[in-house]
Amino acid sequence: MDFGFGSGDESFRAEAREWLDGHLVGAFAELVGCGGPGSEHVGGAGRRAWERELGSGGWIGLGWECAEGAYGNRVGSLTQQVVWAEEYVRAGAPGRVGHIGENLLAPTLLAYGDEAQRRRFLPAVARGEELWCQGYSEPEAGSDLAGLRTVAVRDGAGYRVSGQKVWTSLAREADWCFVLARTDPDERRHRGLSFLLVPMDQPGRIEVRPIRQMSGKAEFNEVFFDGAKAPYVVGGQGAGWRVAMGLLARERGVSTLVQQIGFAAELAEVVGAAVRCGALRDPVLRDQLVAQWAELKVMRWNALRTLGAAGDAGAPSVAKLLWGGWHQRLGELAMRVRGAAAALGPADWTARAPYELDALQRLFLFTRADTLYGGSDEIQRNIIAERVLGLPRVERM
Repeated sequence: MDFGFGSGDESFRAEAREWLDGHLVGAFAELVGCGGPGSEHVGGAGRRAWERELGSGGWIGLGWECAEGAYGNRVGSLTQQVVWAEEYVRAGAPGRVGHIGENLLAPTLLAYGDEAQRRRFLPAVARGEELWCQGYSEPEAGSDLAGLRTVAVRDGAGYRVSGQKVWTSLAREADWCFVLARTDPDERRHRGLSFLLVPMDQPGRIEVRPIRQMSGKAEFNEVFFDGAKAPYVVGGQGAGWRVAMGLLARERGVSTLVQQIGFAAELAEVVGAAVRCGALRDPVLRDQLVAQWAELKVMRWNALRTLGAAGDAGAPSVAKLLWGGWHQRLGELAMRVRGAAAALGPADWTARAPYELDALQRLFLFTRADTLYGGSDEIQRNIIAERVLGLPRVERM
């Protein structure tokens, strides 16, 4: 694919850069560098205010496939979306807390929701006013999503949801959760599931419990539903698997390119650390750094190759295998270039702050999960084997 920036893209870049430089000031200047792997907890209310600031500038929803301004958003071409991501990283703008609503929920509603649902939710996402979390994984159904046990029963025009979800990012901050639940108890596996929209402010009906990680922080949560109201179903009852798989496919394409821009910034930080500590004198480490750079280029070319492609059942799984392993190796490499100093934190241990870590240490710890969340490597290989290579399916109960 010919992926170049034209004069219109460069004008867009100048506009984006000017806006970011003019708005990352005052209280927002304190958010520069906040967020990212292992530090999603940093920034608090300030990052939610930043979402509203982005919304006021029309920068949320650039990739939505809808008419310009239909839901209060501006629409950008593929190249403009990449330009925005590059400028966002360049400015050191904080990690997004609204990305689940913008990049997962919104495209799903545009593809499978009805107009009333779009009008209800998309403007609030575009304004940065409502945050979302994703209710997919369960204790007994992580990568094997079809085995989930959360149930939902009809209650008037809506549903009542009961069950447990786990590894739910942003559950404490979210206003809404899209939940995959079993609405037909007589069906098995992927049949009989529905895609429900659940408001999180239901005291006594929804409980969120933070999961303490080995970094000392709690960026994921358990969520317990006890008859929680779900007033909306997307795509109709029983269509949950089709909608859920469509949502997961949305993580491909330009979002993959955007992700790689962040990866490039992290790689540059690791290379900078290697320069400062003299690790570049080690030929083995030097070769490993070059290999990371080359592999990132390959991932970019692969993302460009599949950009906008439809019907390639293996592309999302290939992309996940590529970036999950690459990012995990980058975290390991970040510690190797530091040598023995990697075992020391930036501040002395205290009982009140026993887990003080720097950015590269957080990167290492967080990336241990990269080959698990979003569908483990084993599941991705099964998908490629069965759906692309046509090998016999693995028997599942």
